Amino acid sequence: MNIVVCVKYVPDAQAGRGFEADHTTDRQGVDGLLSELDEYPVEEALKLAEATEGTVTVLTMGPEDAADAIKRALQMGADQGVHVCDDAIAGSDAVATSLVLAEAIRKVGDIDLVLTGLASTDGSMSVVPAMLAERLGVPQVTFASELSVEEGTVRIRRDSDVASETIEARLPAVVSVTDVINEPRYPSFKGIMAAKKKPVETWTLADLGVDASQVGLDAAWTTVESVEARPPREQGEVVTDEGQGGQALAEFLASRKFV
Repeated sequence: MNIVVCVKYVPDAQAGRGFEADHTTDRQGVDGLLSELDEYPVEEALKLAEATEGTVTVLTMGPEDAADAIKRALQMGADQGVHVCDDAIAGSDAVATSLVLAEAIRKVGDIDLVLTGLASTDGSMSVVPAMLAERLGVPQVTFASELSVEEGTVRIRRDSDVASETIEARLPAVVSVTDVINEPRYPSFKGIMAAKKKPVETWTLADLGVDASQVGLDAAWTTVESVEARPPREQGEVVTDEGQGGQALAEFLASRKFV
């Protein structure tokens, strides 16, 4: 089984986040790492590959530093990586991202399964898996809490607040997984050393046959007009209850239009 896992290099959530002059996320002035939610599809891909003697290819797009996301996945056990790196990609929205990733997956070729995380921790849109499936012309099954593959069919369990659904699709397919599907492994010393010898290819938009006018900030379907820092949290008001506490609470809620 040949599996491609799409991962993203994101700003560290523990670091201060900011924006560039063009209102895009600052990815240069802050440390980055493999998106936490992408460790789950990597782990799931490794488990499937181990059970079927398959191959796991990790795919990402982004600046040069995005190679660190691939490096982490290789240390976990993935076999090889593909990094789409092109200056024209900067500022791409989900539509352009799905285009680039789809063309890269086609170039990898002969794929049985494409795995993604629930969402990226910087964008949190959760729409790229569906867009990928549409562009590739394959089924999508999303928000998997459990996953199995048997006889050319992928089966997932999707949990909600009121029910659990079992969904099946024929391979090849695109599957997104949640953060309860497994417990991602931590890279061992052996895995860290082995990752240094694993192949990583770097492709440009030209290698994929994608015109630069189709990606980047100018091609985005939405525009951010302005950004401003969230104001510091103000100290709350302490109400001493001397028989009027309930009334004071009701007045406060009413003043904020909660009631």
